[in-house]
Amino acid sequence: MVRSKTLLLLISLQTLALALLLSPSLADDGDVVVLTASNFENEVGGDRGALVEFYAPWCGHCKKLAPEYEKLGSSFKKAKSVLIGKVDCDEHKDLCSKYDVKGYPTIKWFPKGSLEPKKYEGARTAEALTEFLNTEGGTNVKLATVPSSVVVLTSESFDQIVLDENKDVLVEFYAPWCGHCKNLAPTYEKVANAFKLEEDVVIANLDADNYKDLAEKYGVSGYPTLKFFPKNNKAGEDYDGGRDVDDFVTFINEKCGTSRDAKGQLTSQAGVVASLESLVKEFTSAADDERKAVLTRIEEEVGKLKGSAARYGKVYLKVAKGSIEKGAGYAKKESERLQRMLEKSISPLKADEFTVKKNILSIFAA
Repeated sequence: MVRSKTLLLLISLQTLALALLLSPSLADDGDVVVLTASNFENEVGGDRGALVEFYAPWCGHCKKLAPEYEKLGSSFKKAKSVLIGKVDCDEHKDLCSKYDVKGYPTIKWFPKGSLEPKKYEGARTAEALTEFLNTEGGTNVKLATVPSSVVVLTSESFDQIVLDENKDVLVEFYAPWCGHCKNLAPTYEKVANAFKLEEDVVIANLDADNYKDLAEKYGVSGYPTLKFFPKNNKAGEDYDGGRDVDDFVTFINEKCGTSRDAKGQLTSQAGVVASLESLVKEFTSAADDERKAVLTRIEEEVGKLKGSAARYGKVYLKVAKGSIEKGAGYAKKESERLQRMLEKSISPLKADEFTVKKNILSIFAA
């Protein structure tokens, strides 16, 4: 009897593990459930209705719909009777063919307990989709306001923000009716999110249709127009780069001296001060009784630094002093400790702090 119960428990645990493996990860794509050929019938056609967008990554209309659909997902994430999902038809062609998808995006409603959908023919706005779902799904959900990291400029705030000589500012001049602007919106939001922890970097936009005088002042003749206003040039300069997230991130890192990736995480170069490189090499190769003399020279060099470099320089000093007090293995051990901390669930600000320290420690450990 005991053996049978143990066997049943093992089978239950295996079933649970398989279910978790097959279930979609909401963290990967906000509050919209990523549906695949393997999990579709587990999620759709059960005890809740499902609104499903069938899309292609290259589709311009899909990109235009994306921010509205994400807003919808955020609004319905706590609604137990309705699922908001999407299927990448480039990756799951057979699944999309099964449901007679012939263009992108196609939106279909699957009633509770049914895998026989009906096509959504209404307006492709979060407001219209919410009204449709409340009617079909019997819900009473109000559209959520999704917080944005993009700074919205007005004629009153433009000079105060854009012309601030302590800030590097990227500005998108757009028009609400402009299709290209709508296509750019989700990408631009991701860029703003990537740099939201950088105090000196601002990702902003201006409704140029509403503030025509400002658009004319800066020579805006088409939409969207992107201009960069660095700390040392408040006349502005045209942004002529690519319009993928990685293109924007590379541009801002080069212009602003930041070290972010497309997800907003600090790279391995964050905190690295080039002018201290040779002194660190000299410090780590010096004999124990010679290190204090090199430390004095590091202190002198750090004293010349300004801005974020000065802040990072203090970390260099702390690591150098720790190496003298605790021995040559200090930097390696401390770097490994911080790596373990980074693998835990910590706040973005703490992650930034630990990443900078770990990067600098790695230089000493090398």
